[in-house]
Formats: sequence, structure tokens, C-alpha cells
Amino acid sequence: MEDDDIPDTVPYDPQGDLPQASPDGGAPQLRPQSLMLAFFGNHVLEEGELCVYSGSIIDVLGRVGVGEQAVRSTLTRMVSRGLLRRQREGRRMYFGLTGQATRVLRDGRTRIWREGAVNDDWDGDWTLLGFSLPESRQRERHDLRSRLAWSGFGALYSGLWIAPGRVDVAPVVAELGLTAHVKIFHASADEATDIGLMIRDTWDLESVAARYVSFDKRWTAHLNAGPGEDPIGTRLRLVTEWLWTIRADPRLPARHLPPDWPAGPAQDTFRRVAEQTAEPAGRLAHEVLETAPLR
Repeated sequence: MEDDDIPDTVPYDPQGDLPQASPDGGAPQLRPQSLMLAFFGNHVLEEGELCVYSGSIIDVLGRVGVGEQAVRSTLTRMVSRGLLRRQREGRRMYFGLTGQATRVLRDGRTRIWREGAVNDDWDGDWTLLGFSLPESRQRERHDLRSRLAWSGFGALYSGLWIAPGRVDVAPVVAELGLTAHVKIFHASADEATDIGLMIRDTWDLESVAARYVSFDKRWTAHLNAGPGEDPIGTRLRLVTEWLWTIRADPRLPARHLPPDWPAGPAQDTFRRVAEQTAEPAGRLAHEVLETAPLR
């Protein structure tokens, strides 16, 4: 299929392209859109206003096992969803970031590098969000819950969600068009509240910890294996897997978590591999990516 033949719209499930947990507890099954976002975050976000030739994208994602047809379909879905924009240069099609995708990637960058996986400076504040949506708006409820989970919220009760710290969640609610159906509060817990018990009841700590342990085991083995792998492919897998790992973690206050909480060691491993691959992946990307200025 040539670039000209890509259809304008393809049905897209915003949750369907997230990495899926491996049934044997190993590496998650990485989905094309997650890898695509990691690609643009790694090699485009900080390079200014530019777009990338579709053939270059096919080449890079092929390094992590994504076939050409899957890449083209993913590009089309992301254009339809408003995450990418298309730009023709002669007979070739190039793809660049939209404002929405830029915000998503910058949010992810903040989550990875600025906030980190360990919350050891919590000030005792909580953000509470209550909402009420009828059964007929099931999809909107699903989207809201998914966005709340990414923002660090857990379901204290069915219509009352809670997150540690002062979370600026109003823009997320507004983006979904649900401001009129949501109430947001900032508060601290009464001394009668057992915060540790509340955390265990609200979040699946065992599942979150298992993700960190699995990630740390896989990527520590990679560090010990030494050089030799494709740095672009390695870095794409690394960042995509790390985002999948921290996605389920609301950054709960460290003092209310088990003393052997595995987020810290896993984060150290992630940053070591990231540092190891940053320069060679960037150098190779400049060699293999064909780009053009965004117009």
C-alpha cells in the first residue's frame, strides 16, 4: 500500500493500543501505538518543528517487530485521533506531532524524569474527585476512569476517586467535556483514618509491585548482557515498557508502602539503561531518519 492509499479514518479504541501484560509474567506485549509514541517522544519531541518520512518510521518500528501494514494502520489511526498530522512532500508522506500529542508526550516525560516512581516528599494532602454519569454514558465513564488512573487516582468508592497530593485534574476533565458532572476537592485525612489500610483497599499493591519486579529483572539482565543490540530498538522497548510499568502506579507516599517496595530499584535500572542507550540511539536516529520541517 502506498501512502496515497491510506484511508482517512479507521475506528480507534484509545485503550486498545496499550501494552498488554504477558500471561507468563514476562515482558508486556507492546502495541504499535505505544511504540509509536515512544518513537516520537525519543526522536522528535525535542528536535523542534519537524516531521518524519513514513518509510523511516516503518524502518524504526520494524526493529522492534512491528510490520509495515501495522505501522501504516497505526499512523492512520493516530491521525484520525488527532495525535499526528500528515504532510506531503512530493510523492512522500511525512508525519509530525499535533499539539495534543505534544502535551501527552511532555506529560509522560514529566512523569518519567521529573516526578519519578518514588514519592518520598508527600505533604499529607489528597485530591478527591466525585462524579456521576448515567449508564447511557458508559464510554465517557470508561474514558474518565482511564484518565484518572493515569493521573494517579484510585477508586475509593465507585463514584469517588482519590489521589495523593494536589493533582491538577481539572484540565483532564474539561478535555473530556465532563466538567459539569465532576466535583474536585483537596483535603487531608482525619487522624481516625488508617491511611495504610485505605491504600491497600484502594489500589492493587501486589500487581503494581509485580510490574516493577518484572521490569527490574528483565532490564538488569540486559545491562549484564553488554552491548550489541540495536540502540534505537532497545530504547523504544525500554521507554514503552517503563511507561507501562509506572502507568498502574499512583506514586503513593513511600512512608505508607512496604519497606521493600520495588519502585526504587526498578527506576535505577531504567535510568541506567536509558543513559546507556541515549547517545548511540540518538546518533543512529540522525543517520537513518529522513525528516522535513513542519509547515
